[in-house]
Amino acid sequence: MEIADYIVADDRRLVELVLAGDGTAFEYLFDRYRDAIRRLLVQRLGHTSDADDLLQETFIKVYINLHRYCPDYTFGQWVYTIARNTFIDFVRRRQEGLSIDERFMAPASLAPTPEESIINRQQCTQIESCLERLSPRYRQLIRLRFFEELSYEEIAAKLALPLGTVKTQIHRAREQMCRFIQNEK
Repeated sequence: MEIADYIVADDRRLVELVLAGDGTAFEYLFDRYRDAIRRLLVQRLGHTSDADDLLQETFIKVYINLHRYCPDYTFGQWVYTIARNTFIDFVRRRQEGLSIDERFMAPASLAPTPEESIINRQQCTQIESCLERLSPRYRQLIRLRFFEELSYEEIAAKLALPLGTVKTQIHRAREQMCRFIQNEK
């Protein structure tokens, strides 16, 4: 491929090329997201000393798991998720060696970045839209289980339903939600 072809190729096309063995395509994906991911990590860490290591770790994970990327989501969302999880893992590893007092003195920022806030708002809007399409019973079950975080037993008691019925209906409601979300993309 010519350089111009890589430059104008969208993320999905570059992913296809990488999966077909084209290392240059991965360089272009890396170049597209490197600065944004680094800014995310620096913002979260509050300093730059570990950001480059975490950036490298993030893109190693991206490369290793590229076959798991689902084109139903934007590549950027997927990379940001990996970066966020890499950061969380880093914070956990770092805190394992600290005393309890040290853990709570200066926690790293877990506040969402502006990019994450936009993605979160979009996802919330999509989820609310899909919830409205569910039957009232399924909507109630999803809200109780996943928003109010009640156990199956608590839901069964609250709705005066057998436990097995609650489990089955929540499973069906979750499957229906997944179908709605999949069809909206």
